[in-house]
Amino acid sequence: MLVEDLMSTDVVTVGSAASLREAVGQLLEYGVGSVVVLSDEGNPVGIVTESDALRAGYTTERPFAEIPVSKLAHHPVVTTQPSTTIQSVATKMGDNDVKKVPVMDGLELVGIITLTDIVRHLSAIRVEAGEVATSPDEWDLD
Repeated sequence: MLVEDLMSTDVVTVGSAASLREAVGQLLEYGVGSVVVLSDEGNPVGIVTESDALRAGYTTERPFAEIPVSKLAHHPVVTTQPSTTIQSVATKMGDNDVKKVPVMDGLELVGIITLTDIVRHLSAIRVEAGEVATSPDEWDLD
């Protein structure tokens, strides 16, 4: 199974000049757990999660409108491609301790894959892995 099979194509974004208030507004409006922070050129430069928003508000005791997303976005952004296997992206998530990975097709942001996406489809992933592991009759041994 590939990333393109599970990724969401509706990626919620904010510009790097946005405030945390704007980012939280996007989180609430779209009912998502993270926003991808984009540079002026449209490249992902960070991710801000619900937990980041809560932590920033609590630790700084500043209004969200005064906190720039560029100061708290996770850098560097771990990305993947649509043609990457789910196993590979899951390993990348674990290695980098991230739960959300923007999907890039060249220089274009085309989606996002999350740990939740993978968990929701775990049964299908296991079935596919089992089929691959138990299909020696398809091997060409001649």
